[in-house]
Amino acid sequence: MNRQCTRRTFLRTIGAGATALKTSHVLRAQQASAPTWDSLAKHTAPAWFDDAKFGIYFHWGIFSVPAFDNEWYSRNMYIEGSRANKFHNLVYGPPSKFGYKDFIPMFHAEKFKPEEWAELFRKAGAKFAGPVAEHADGFSMWDSKVNKWNAARMGPRRDVVGEMSKAIRNEGMKFIATLHHQWLWGWYPTMDRSVDASDPEYAGLYGPPAPGSPFDYGKPTPPPPQDFQDTWEGKTKEVIDKYQPSLIYFDSRLNFLDERHLTGVISYYYNQAERWQEEVSVTYKEKDLPPGVGILDIERGRLGELASYKWLTDDAIDWNSWCDVQNQSYKSADRVVDELVDIVSKNGSLLLDITPRADGVMPEPVVERLLAIGKWLSVNGEAIYGTRPWKRFGEGPTQIKPGMFGEEKTPDFTAQDIRFTSRWKTLYAIALDWPQSTTDIIIKSLNTNDALVAKGEIANIFLLGSDAKLSWQHNGEGLRITLPPQKPGDFAYAFKILLN
Repeated sequence: MNRQCTRRTFLRTIGAGATALKTSHVLRAQQASAPTWDSLAKHTAPAWFDDAKFGIYFHWGIFSVPAFDNEWYSRNMYIEGSRANKFHNLVYGPPSKFGYKDFIPMFHAEKFKPEEWAELFRKAGAKFAGPVAEHADGFSMWDSKVNKWNAARMGPRRDVVGEMSKAIRNEGMKFIATLHHQWLWGWYPTMDRSVDASDPEYAGLYGPPAPGSPFDYGKPTPPPPQDFQDTWEGKTKEVIDKYQPSLIYFDSRLNFLDERHLTGVISYYYNQAERWQEEVSVTYKEKDLPPGVGILDIERGRLGELASYKWLTDDAIDWNSWCDVQNQSYKSADRVVDELVDIVSKNGSLLLDITPRADGVMPEPVVERLLAIGKWLSVNGEAIYGTRPWKRFGEGPTQIKPGMFGEEKTPDFTAQDIRFTSRWKTLYAIALDWPQSTTDIIIKSLNTNDALVAKGEIANIFLLGSDAKLSWQHNGEGLRITLPPQKPGDFAYAFKILLN
């Protein structure tokens, strides 16, 4: 495969209350999950996930050392002529002399402070958070007995997953773990005798020999051998038992694995969670799992309409990479806030990836953006956390590009773009920009002709973050609100509409 491979091109190719909670645990315990799709489909999304809306995770590992191109460096460095390969040859020498394993002693993480990271996530407004426990590169970020190639045994010599699980829970957030290790099959050129990836001594890191190129097909040819799948299962169960995550995010390519491994691992997780008395779930992408088994995740994209089911977007704070690289192109906090609002209005949640440096320092632009998002949520969080979708997700001229990788094709929202959330007798209307040429905003969806909100049903209206008394009219044109002269804050702004 003599071309640079990226995650995006590959996926495009193959994929054109406490009492109540205790009661629910007891009920589900009586209906233990069996390793069948029908049984697993009965497991619903956790109530905490429905309320949380916003989470943070991070790509951090051996690939953070070269910090070039993207998190696929470990694969691309071996592909002759790729950007990563050219960089690697120039800086470190040919892969035949300096392999990916040789970065491990350079990964010191000497400034890694999990308590500070967790505090930052909380200040950003996240309600759930966690690490990439293992990416496609075969290096486990926890103290593993299944895989000797792990961060507790070499590199930083720290149990990153364990330390983060404690720190995140201490900040009052749910702990999650993301797992990508099914990608290891065929990730490296294990049949190329000129590089270390073919050496049996390093098979624990690089994976077993993979004849052909599984990346050329929608399904690998041949499929992963049973010992590879057994190791995949062993790693997953080890994370479950050691760290008890409240959510496991599975990357794509689950469909490469045998059904018995998938149903066995997921049922094991759900049944273990019953013992912990914890509501849990898994995420999946595209058609990797049957509908209803876990939470659908849309990578770098979202839905275009309101959904009846819970779903997730995982997106990165960088436009191009999921890990720290040179010359990063960060999204603005404004853009992330608008994305969050749009997703929540359609019954989804956002999991935002951030990019720590190899030494454990969080880049200042990342910190600035996270704190700005947290500041916005400290004012407007009641329109996000614990809300439910309304009858209509919103209105406005901006058309998003739905589906995976649609985010980069979605333009910025305007002052005419409005999104709705609700809570009991309260409707929240969140405008995604402040108008420049008018003092009024008209919410057309609330016109009295359509009767989504009947005439006389509105009792009062407040602007979150402002003490100003608002003047408003409700008629056939819609709900017209006169804005105060002072903006309540940066980015989007939310009206709290009390209904009779």
